[in-house]
Amino acid sequence: MKAKVSWQHDLSFLAETDSGKSMVMDGNGEAITPMESVLMAVGSCSSIDVVDILKKSRLDIHSCYCELEAERADSAPRVFTKIHAHYVVAGDKLTDKQVARAVQLSAEKYCSVMLMLTGNVEITTSYATA
Repeated sequence: MKAKVSWQHDLSFLAETDSGKSMVMDGNGEAITPMESVLMAVGSCSSIDVVDILKKSRLDIHSCYCELEAERADSAPRVFTKIHAHYVVAGDKLTDKQVARAVQLSAEKYCSVMLMLTGNVEITTSYATA
């Protein structure tokens, strides 16, 4: 995997992947900040796992979203100290047990982004079925 990040102007940067995807990030609040992108990567990566695990169990999933809340260090470097991910999943005949298992497997075994942060960030999860 490769990426290139190019300065555009002020504190704005264009990030491009070797697969041809791109997004603008900046430090002035005009676009997604790098730390926001990390937080969203946690939610996206783990949500992909949750949906994939439930679909592989032949469950009919209607929706899934992940609400994330993070705390950062007070002084530089302002790293994440805590992240909480709350998943809300809806589907036919979906049980709490099935969603709990999918969330746990993602957090402990499959989500590369969460696992990369383990040991440096306190990560907690919760879930609800809708």
